[in-house]
Amino acid sequence: MTNTELRNQIKQLKKDKKAVILAHYYQEEAIQEVADFVGDSYSLALKAANTDAEIIVFAGVHFMAETAKILNPTKKVLLPDLNAGCSLADSCEYDDFLKFKALYPNHLVVTYINCSAEIKSLTDIVCTSSNAERIINSIPKNKEIIFAPDLNLGKYLIKQTGRDLVLWEGACIVHESFSFEKLLKLINENPGISIVAHPESTEDVLELAEYIGSTSGLIDYVVNSPKEKFIVATEIGILHEMQQKVPNKTLIPAPAVEDNTCACSECAYMKVNTLQKLYDCLKNESPSIELSEELISEARIPINRMIDLTENEKVF
Repeated sequence: MTNTELRNQIKQLKKDKKAVILAHYYQEEAIQEVADFVGDSYSLALKAANTDAEIIVFAGVHFMAETAKILNPTKKVLLPDLNAGCSLADSCEYDDFLKFKALYPNHLVVTYINCSAEIKSLTDIVCTSSNAERIINSIPKNKEIIFAPDLNLGKYLIKQTGRDLVLWEGACIVHESFSFEKLLKLINENPGISIVAHPESTEDVLELAEYIGSTSGLIDYVVNSPKEKFIVATEIGILHEMQQKVPNKTLIPAPAVEDNTCACSECAYMKVNTLQKLYDCLKNESPSIELSEELISEARIPINRMIDLTENEKVF
């Protein structure tokens, strides 16, 4: 089938099956265009928590679909391709983190949402890049903190909050791959250009940034800025939504160290999902995310704490 035919079939299946499609900004354009809601990790978690759909199709990576299942244990949650993993989540395995946590028995554990359900079950409170600083600041100053799994985000939070965090050394391969030298060259070639960056990026890249924030934060900043040209240091998929909101502005993806087909940073995991796979999974209601009741119960606690603190302004 052509993409147009696939889109039409997906729309009909959504209606027939009372399904909702949630897509991350990093998904391919065709998927973003057919989704009911496109957003970042936090906004997608909220959508998953509040949907009345009978089936949730999560066009993203595995940990995102797991989060939707944790928040909706009685609903069917589908992921177009189970191989849509995450390098950051993979960098923090359960047994290793359990041993690491045991070294700091009095520390409160804050984990970035980009981790597995098993890691969330070892967590006191989850955060996203959009609310991480707020959550760290909500924790009493006399309470010591472990932050995992992203080292770069942890270092950024130490600078922003002044807290002495114990950091797990994990990383996202996309945000680690930006070239500082190539960025400097782009800046020299484009006087007055502004760099916006995701806080998972390395410290040298963040030092060049005019604005640092979550994917939705980057979009909002570019929309509201009076400037006309931007280098965007995050996964290239964000440019689709961003360019639609600012069609007259120039957006340049931050260059990667290694030259490839687009000379930019693209998440291979995010791009595993395709429109065809989205159609197939909705039609066949497979593959689905399966988690034990015990794991769901344990992992839901830190996610709900994050939502409660962020939405209701409670203090930890």
